[in-house]
Amino acid sequence: MADDRENSEDVPEVSLDLDAQNEDLEAAMQAAVAAVEEVEGGRETAAPGPSSDEEEVAELRREIADLRDRSMRTLADFDNFRKRSERERQDLKKYAVIEPLREFLGIVDNLDLALSAAGGADDLKRGVEMIHRQMLDLLRRHGVKEVSALGQPFDPALHEAVAREEDAALKAPTVTGEMRRGYMMHDRLLRPAMVKVSVPAEAPKPVAGE
Repeated sequence: MADDRENSEDVPEVSLDLDAQNEDLEAAMQAAVAAVEEVEGGRETAAPGPSSDEEEVAELRREIADLRDRSMRTLADFDNFRKRSERERQDLKKYAVIEPLREFLGIVDNLDLALSAAGGADDLKRGVEMIHRQMLDLLRRHGVKEVSALGQPFDPALHEAVAREEDAALKAPTVTGEMRRGYMMHDRLLRPAMVKVSVPAEAPKPVAGE
């Protein structure tokens, strides 16, 4: 998968090279046309007589036809390359999670076994705990980790406060309860932790007249 992403990131460099090649061909064609026009203009003003201008014009015309043919082929190749690159990008986007899902299927198999197995509540609990460990291990292998919350200073970039209370013993807002865990993937937040925040108690306001 990493190779596919690297290939997709190289696309702009290749397309720029093709654009430059096409510009070179167009410039060469324009120069050849200008040369033909110059020779033909010289023929109209020159005195009649034997000359090699006709052969030169014919050669230039052949060069123009060759350049035009090369230019059309280059444009066609570039268009095919662009379409192929777009298909590859779409496939990469469509199947980006195929490997994690393939690993997740093993966890689904264990869930099926746990649901169909005979046993008491303790056996079921042990099975669920094992599957939970498998899921956390799968997340870690793909760069997913839990957001630290309980006992941490409240961080609105990582924590979503859904409850609030005052605590005179605190000097700064602190997470004192976690309703739902938050997760990071590498350096990007997947979802914030849903938390309860304790804040320092406000000093009582003085009564008017005191």
